[in-house]
Amino acid sequence: MSHEDSRRPPAPVAVRVGDWGWRYAGRHAWAVRGLTLSVEPGERVLLLGASGAGKSTVLAGLAGVLGGDDDGETQGSLLLDGRAPTEVRGRSGLLLQDPDAQVILARVGDDVAFACENLGVARDELWPRVRAALDAVALDVPLDRSTAQLSGGQKQRLALAGLLAMRPGLLLLDEPTANLDPQGAAEVRDAVASVLDASGATMIVVEHRVAVWRDVVDRVVVLDAAGGVLADGAPDDVLADAAGDLRRAGVWLPGAPTPVAPAVALGGPLLEARELAVGHSPLFSGRRRAGGGRRRHRGDGNAGDALPFLADLAVAEGSAVALTGRSGAGKSTLALTLGGLLPRLGGTLAASPALANGAGADPGDWRSRELLTRIGSVFQSPEHQFLASRVRDELAAGPRALRLTPAETDRRVSALLDALGLSDLADANPFTLSGGQKRRLSVGTALATRPGMLVLDEPTFGQDANTWRALVELIAALRGEGHAIVAATHDAEFASAIGASELRVDARREVAA
Repeated sequence: MSHEDSRRPPAPVAVRVGDWGWRYAGRHAWAVRGLTLSVEPGERVLLLGASGAGKSTVLAGLAGVLGGDDDGETQGSLLLDGRAPTEVRGRSGLLLQDPDAQVILARVGDDVAFACENLGVARDELWPRVRAALDAVALDVPLDRSTAQLSGGQKQRLALAGLLAMRPGLLLLDEPTANLDPQGAAEVRDAVASVLDASGATMIVVEHRVAVWRDVVDRVVVLDAAGGVLADGAPDDVLADAAGDLRRAGVWLPGAPTPVAPAVALGGPLLEARELAVGHSPLFSGRRRAGGGRRRHRGDGNAGDALPFLADLAVAEGSAVALTGRSGAGKSTLALTLGGLLPRLGGTLAASPALANGAGADPGDWRSRELLTRIGSVFQSPEHQFLASRVRDELAAGPRALRLTPAETDRRVSALLDALGLSDLADANPFTLSGGQKRRLSVGTALATRPGMLVLDEPTFGQDANTWRALVELIAALRGEGHAIVAATHDAEFASAIGASELRVDARREVAA
């Protein structure tokens, strides 16, 4: 590519999908089947559908990253400007559902520049592109900031910045605002809209929340979980004419009522924090080995960030607390510390005798087996806690570690498979699930040991309206049984639906009630 060519806006891509399908290796069911779709150059499409309907698979296919015959079976055709996606990879840019999977280099600036360098962008243009892309997604960090120090939401902005800097003719965005606070989600959406206005690029965006992108897109396509397309047309027409079908398919419709949280009588104290200083020490971080020793925690929160903030918090039986705040403020770090997975840097963290049950006061000193029935944690990235090669074995790992009887283990696993809508996937590999299905499985693994307290990091990520309600009902029922819930979340509707009080983690590294 010449220097002059690199400065030209990319030509928008035409997408043609002809009776296309994909089945992952080792799976009986097709992830997508019978999909026929045309997207004209410059169109902006919102792709909707139930959790597990194949939305992410479609984007991966269009980006040419699904793999070959060893990875799965395909049928039909996918074409970008009349050619196979694998032949024109530079013409499309894919933002994955898991931002961790797209972080490549150790420094922010280098990571954003990586794809541009591969495309041969001239050096005198490359770094202005990098800075413009970071400004567009409002990621205000130095170019030499370690990517390992970014939160999940910041990594999502970083991945999007790298994509925008490429200036592809086709933007493929897989839930780009799911891990962002409302203000951040609006900033990212507006940044994408600005890029589209300037470049004229084609866009296909997957998002469960219709309202975020409704005013940006000119077309809505709804995948049918049984195969093909359920609805296709202008946003207002589809949302009005197909409301009944869309509601049954789990599509988030604007104005849908939020469930009312049931009243819960609080019980005795479980955990208390006083002037709790939390952060990531550069010398230590503490996810545990199965035998109770420690190993470096990977991937969640602001790894390597040693700047403490202070928290005062009391958790009682049946209580629910939502940790809120901007992306990167430290919600995940606080959650990991409350869950006994990171050591406190100062202050006190003490479990009540009822929760500790002889294990000692500070959860940071508990062994893995002691945590199992006391505090269960769900990480921001589900893959970071998967151990088994089958969904049912993943759910059974905790009960087996507790040496429960096979009959009791099977009973708990069957109940969770049913409650989480994963029964048909019981024998699937956890890593082949959709993002929403992985999230539900990770919640299930924490529930399987029935801990007195649950610490959840973005528990509703990737959920359609139906699976979201199922999670809300499950967690509300746990509260009624006396389990306490602490959730780091940007989902205000979820916090309201489970009746959670709010603790806001602010940018001054303090927690404000």
